[in-house]
Amino acid sequence: MLGAFFMATDYVTRPITAKGQYVFGAFLGIMTGIFRLFGPSAEGVSYAIILGNLLVPLIENFTKPAAFGKKKIRKETSKK
Repeated sequence: MLGAFFMATDYVTRPITAKGQYVFGAFLGIMTGIFRLFGPSAEGVSYAIILGNLLVPLIENFTKPAAFGKKKIRKETSKK
């Protein structure tokens, strides 16, 4: 519980966007369960946070919102 409240919510290592935070939280929960069930030690929370922190830039890249005033570019298919 302490890892979930204090270590996972650290402002420096968590994603900035709201969608990214949901993805990060779900990832930590799933990985903690996997590490606790199949791992040799009970430190699943710490290992999940370390692995999640490595993936934060990737999560941020996928959940990045469009800048205000910018339109999404659509690829037009040419029919020839």
